[in-house]
Amino acid sequence: MLRISGDRAAVRRAIEVLEAMLRAARSGSHVTPDDVAFSASTAAAADAIPATLYTTQRGKEIRPRTAGQRAFVASIAENTLTFGIGPAGTGKTFLAITMAVRALKAREVSRIVLSRPAVEAGEKLGFLPGDLKDKVDPYLRPVYDALGELLDDANVAKYIERGTIEVAPLAYMRGRTLSDAYVILDEAQNATRSQLKMFLTRLGSGSKMIVSGDVTQVDLPRGVRSGMHDVERLFTSIPDVGVVRLTEVDVVRHPLVAKIVAAYDRAEDP
Repeated sequence: MLRISGDRAAVRRAIEVLEAMLRAARSGSHVTPDDVAFSASTAAAADAIPATLYTTQRGKEIRPRTAGQRAFVASIAENTLTFGIGPAGTGKTFLAITMAVRALKAREVSRIVLSRPAVEAGEKLGFLPGDLKDKVDPYLRPVYDALGELLDDANVAKYIERGTIEVAPLAYMRGRTLSDAYVILDEAQNATRSQLKMFLTRLGSGSKMIVSGDVTQVDLPRGVRSGMHDVERLFTSIPDVGVVRLTEVDVVRHPLVAKIVAAYDRAEDP
């Protein structure tokens, strides 16, 4: 038996949250501490536990864990093109790839195309050993890591071998039309305006496109402007395009990551 005490509004709110968690548990969802925290903080208690987007082979349920992540996922579902702008640790890459894998499994698309700019953060490509693939793979490693969370290694290898999942640097996108696909550009803050325009115009029929980046972590040479700085000005008013801003509140890595992001933000304020 559970007893709730306090002022009337707080008790009513607590009951709403508990009922939402109970509904989620009865529907088969595994309610986590993050879900409890999200339920307590969200204003929409009636659906405080977001629906599970995808269940991994190990039984882990993937769902948005913050209000910003929920808005990002909703935008991906509703729009053909979604921009996710926010700091490290807000789940931009992982949620985008989760939505892509989910669509592939549901046969909504026939392939997934994942791309990143191969821009150096302190070291040159030539510094790395091996052929071109060996040199660019480290830049694409976070994408492979996300795929590995969602699919077992054998399936990832099979999909890549068949071309069902393609992972390639941004430069490889030029001259192509990407149809019937989920197309994701990660770390887009390292794409120039002309590169971002080139990528966006690859969009073909039956495709969705997700572009994510952190405009506070641009690794382009000094004086070169990131194309992501223009996104809100250019695209916010265009139908079927969503622009979602995530903040340190949406960081879902170690709790210290949110504090680190906030400290840098304060240091940059005038």
